[in-house]
Amino acid sequence: MNLIPRGFYLDDIFDDFAVSKHNEMKCDIYEKDNKYHIEMDIPGFDKNDINIECNNGYVTITAEKKTENNEEDEDKKFIRRERSYGKVQRSFNFGDIDEENIKAEFKDGTLKLCIPKITADKNKKVIQID
Repeated sequence: MNLIPRGFYLDDIFDDFAVSKHNEMKCDIYEKDNKYHIEMDIPGFDKNDINIECNNGYVTITAEKKTENNEEDEDKKFIRRERSYGKVQRSFNFGDIDEENIKAEFKDGTLKLCIPKITADKNKKVIQID
């Protein structure tokens, strides 16, 4: 039970410092069957809000939610507004990955990526001795 009401002293100011943007994109990364797997929680976002980019072994995941300014909000007097709008992003360096065959799935606030590794045999070059 909270005997001190919200808004007492400066507690709202400290809320912003206590919450990191990375807390909104917690993930597990593991390796299985010569592939990297990322399972990332991105609650509150829609599939269309998420963008995944690959560049030279880096995988960057960005989720952006824009504010919805509807006329109904103008009539509302918010006491507390915690649902934030903005952009969160994380990047991971995997090195040699097969960027053409990455698979992504988003369901129930969880993004799952399957990132195939490039096998050493594809990069292996045999030099003939004269």
